[in-house]
Order: sequence, then structure tokens, then C-alpha cells
Amino acid sequence: MVESARCAVLISRTNQQQKKVMKNKINSLCVAICLTLPLAATVSLTGCAGDTYKRSTGEYIDDKSLNARVNSALGENPEYKFKEVKVTSYRGTVQLSGFVNTSDQKRRAEDIAEKVQGVHRVENNITVKDKIS
Repeated sequence: MVESARCAVLISRTNQQQKKVMKNKINSLCVAICLTLPLAATVSLTGCAGDTYKRSTGEYIDDKSLNARVNSALGENPEYKFKEVKVTSYRGTVQLSGFVNTSDQKRRAEDIAEKVQGVHRVENNITVKDKIS
């Protein structure tokens, strides 16, 4: 009988300790949720949105993809490879810069860029190299 009373006391203490541990875990979880919820709400409402001056995440990805497509199209041209032409895009507007040897190359680079899907407008800032004789 004494042994069973001791077992009952030990079981009771163990249950109380388990309850304290669970209560502490629940309290910690509640605190973590209360601290992160406002941050998560702020990020989800403003994190990916663009405005007049900044691109959204989707626009940024679209512009990077557009850069790759225009660079690829310029590189595939059999007549000119346009190695010294840099492509930058912002919200569908493509800016070409760098150097070419002739004005025909400058016009051709613009024509190629205009035909790429997703290009809304092309700003051709390519410089024609002066030939020194």
C-alpha cells in the first residue's frame, strides 16, 4: 500500500511537471505569433507591391527575363553579334547602350529589340564608333 501511494505521488508530480512544460510551450507560441503576425501582415501587404518609382517583384522578374530575351535575339543575329551593346529594361522599356561600328548596326539592333515579345518601347542610346584613319 505504501508503494502504491508513492507511485501515485510520483505520477501526480510528473503530470504537474508535464502540464507546466506544456503551458510554457503554449505561452511561448502565443508570444511568437503575437510578435510575428504584424510583421507578416506588413510584408504581405507591401512587400511585393510596386509604386510609381519602384518596380514590383513581378515587374523586376519580367524585366530580367526581357533583358535575357533581347540579349539572346541580338546574339543570334548572323550579321552582327552586338557584343558591345548593353541591354537594360524597366517596365517593358528597353534601353540599348554601348558601341557599334556603323549606323546600320545601330538601326539593326533597335529593329531586333523592337521585335522581341514584351518590349513596349526601345530607347536606342548606342554610340557609333568614330573611325580613325
